[in-house]
Amino acid sequence: MKPGIQIGDSISMAITVTSDMFAKFDGVLVHPAYSTVSMVYHMEWVSRQIILPYLEDHEEGMGSAVSVKHIAPSIEGANLMITATVTAYESNFVLTRTDVKHGSKLVGLGEVKQVILPKVKINELLQTTK
Repeated sequence: MKPGIQIGDSISMAITVTSDMFAKFDGVLVHPAYSTVSMVYHMEWVSRQIILPYLEDHEEGMGSAVSVKHIAPSIEGANLMITATVTAYESNFVLTRTDVKHGSKLVGLGEVKQVILPKVKINELLQTTK
Protein backbone atom coordinates (compact mmCIF):
# COMPACT_ATOMS: atom_id res chain seq x y z
CA MET A 1 0.00 0.00 0.00
CA LYS A 2 0.99 3.56 -0.61
CA PRO A 3 1.86 5.47 2.57
CA GLY A 4 -0.60 7.82 4.21
CA ILE A 5 -3.45 5.81 5.70
CA GLN A 6 -3.84 6.61 9.40
CA ILE A 7 -5.83 5.35 12.36
CA GLY A 8 -8.73 7.77 12.71
CA ASP A 9 -9.12 8.38 8.96
CA SER A 10 -12.82 8.48 8.19
CA ILE A 11 -15.12 8.63 5.19
CA SER A 12 -18.90 8.82 4.92
CA MET A 13 -21.47 8.15 2.25
CA ALA A 14 -25.14 9.04 2.12
CA ILE A 15 -27.80 6.69 0.81
CA THR A 16 -31.56 6.79 0.60
CA VAL A 17 -33.41 3.57 1.41
CA THR A 18 -35.19 2.21 -1.66
CA SER A 19 -37.43 -0.81 -2.11
CA ASP A 20 -34.58 -2.86 -3.61
CA MET A 21 -32.88 -2.61 -0.18
CA PHE A 22 -35.83 -4.22 1.65
CA ALA A 23 -35.52 -7.50 3.51
CA LYS A 24 -36.38 -10.26 1.02
CA PHE A 25 -35.65 -13.96 0.85
CA ASP A 26 -36.02 -15.85 -2.41
CA GLY A 27 -37.74 -12.79 -3.82
CA VAL A 28 -40.39 -12.75 -1.09
CA LEU A 29 -40.69 -9.51 0.90
CA VAL A 30 -40.26 -10.04 4.63
CA HIS A 31 -40.85 -6.43 5.60
CA PRO A 32 -40.52 -3.06 3.85
CA ALA A 33 -37.42 -1.89 5.71
CA TYR A 34 -33.66 -1.54 5.11
CA SER A 35 -32.25 -5.04 5.23
CA THR A 36 -29.22 -6.22 7.14
CA VAL A 37 -27.81 -7.53 3.85
CA SER A 38 -27.98 -4.00 2.41
CA MET A 39 -26.39 -2.61 5.55
CA VAL A 40 -23.46 -5.02 5.26
CA TYR A 41 -23.03 -4.08 1.59
CA HIS A 42 -22.92 -0.37 2.42
CA MET A 43 -20.55 -0.91 5.35
CA GLU A 44 -18.17 -2.84 3.10
CA TRP A 45 -18.47 -0.27 0.33
CA VAL A 46 -17.70 2.76 2.53
CA SER A 47 -14.81 0.85 4.14
CA ARG A 48 -13.42 0.06 0.69
CA GLN A 49 -13.50 3.75 -0.22
CA ILE A 50 -10.96 4.36 2.54
CA ILE A 51 -8.37 2.01 1.03
CA LEU A 52 -8.83 2.84 -2.67
CA PRO A 53 -6.45 5.84 -2.76
CA TYR A 54 -3.70 3.77 -1.11
CA LEU A 55 -3.76 0.64 -3.25
CA GLU A 56 -0.78 0.10 -5.53
CA ASP A 57 -1.56 -0.92 -9.13
CA HIS A 58 -0.63 -4.53 -8.35
CA GLU A 59 -2.80 -4.72 -5.18
CA GLU A 60 -6.42 -5.27 -4.33
CA GLY A 61 -8.43 -5.39 -1.13
CA MET A 62 -10.55 -8.37 -0.13
CA GLY A 63 -13.08 -8.43 2.65
CA SER A 64 -12.09 -10.94 5.28
CA ALA A 65 -14.44 -10.26 8.20
CA VAL A 66 -17.60 -8.30 8.92
CA SER A 67 -19.49 -7.97 12.18
CA VAL A 68 -22.79 -6.10 12.31
CA LYS A 69 -25.42 -5.08 14.84
CA HIS A 70 -28.63 -3.96 13.17
CA ILE A 71 -30.10 -1.77 15.91
CA ALA A 72 -33.11 0.01 14.41
CA PRO A 73 -35.28 -0.26 11.28
CA SER A 74 -35.28 2.29 8.48
CA ILE A 75 -38.19 2.71 6.08
CA GLU A 76 -38.22 3.56 2.38
CA GLY A 77 -37.07 7.11 1.79
CA ALA A 78 -34.96 7.29 4.95
CA ASN A 79 -31.73 9.19 4.38
CA LEU A 80 -28.89 7.26 5.99
CA MET A 81 -25.27 8.25 6.59
CA ILE A 82 -22.77 5.38 6.63
CA THR A 83 -19.36 6.17 8.12
CA ALA A 84 -16.20 4.08 8.29
CA THR A 85 -13.26 4.99 10.52
CA VAL A 86 -9.88 3.25 10.48
CA THR A 87 -9.24 1.63 13.88
CA ALA A 88 -6.27 -0.57 12.97
CA TYR A 89 -3.84 -0.79 10.11
CA GLU A 90 -0.91 -3.05 9.38
CA SER A 91 0.98 -3.80 6.19
CA ASN A 92 -1.67 -6.10 4.76
CA PHE A 93 -4.95 -5.32 6.52
CA VAL A 94 -7.20 -2.41 7.40
CA LEU A 95 -9.88 -2.57 10.09
CA THR A 96 -12.71 -0.04 10.17
CA ARG A 97 -15.46 0.72 12.65
CA THR A 98 -18.66 1.48 10.77
CA ASP A 99 -21.89 3.12 11.81
CA VAL A 100 -25.16 3.82 10.08
CA LYS A 101 -27.27 6.75 11.24
CA HIS A 102 -30.64 8.19 10.32
CA GLY A 103 -30.17 11.74 11.54
CA SER A 104 -29.01 11.32 15.14
CA LYS A 105 -30.60 7.84 15.45
CA LEU A 106 -28.14 4.95 15.38
CA VAL A 107 -29.36 2.30 12.93
CA GLY A 108 -26.35 -0.02 12.87
CA LEU A 109 -22.81 -0.62 14.12
CA GLY A 110 -20.17 -2.80 12.62
CA GLU A 111 -16.59 -3.61 11.89
CA VAL A 112 -15.05 -4.46 8.51
CA LYS A 113 -11.65 -6.06 7.97
CA GLN A 114 -10.02 -5.88 4.55
CA VAL A 115 -6.87 -7.76 3.61
CA ILE A 116 -4.60 -6.16 1.04
CA LEU A 117 -3.05 -8.70 -1.33
CA PRO A 118 -1.19 -8.71 -4.62
CA LYS A 119 -3.65 -9.30 -7.48
CA VAL A 120 -1.51 -12.30 -8.52
CA LYS A 121 -2.08 -13.89 -5.10
CA ILE A 122 -5.82 -13.30 -5.33
CA ASN A 123 -5.91 -14.93 -8.75
CA GLU A 124 -3.96 -17.91 -7.35
CA LEU A 125 -6.45 -18.25 -4.49
CA LEU A 126 -9.37 -18.10 -6.89
CA GLN A 127 -7.82 -20.80 -9.08
CA THR A 128 -7.61 -23.18 -6.12
CA THR A 129 -11.37 -22.93 -5.60
CA LYS A 130 -12.22 -24.45 -8.98
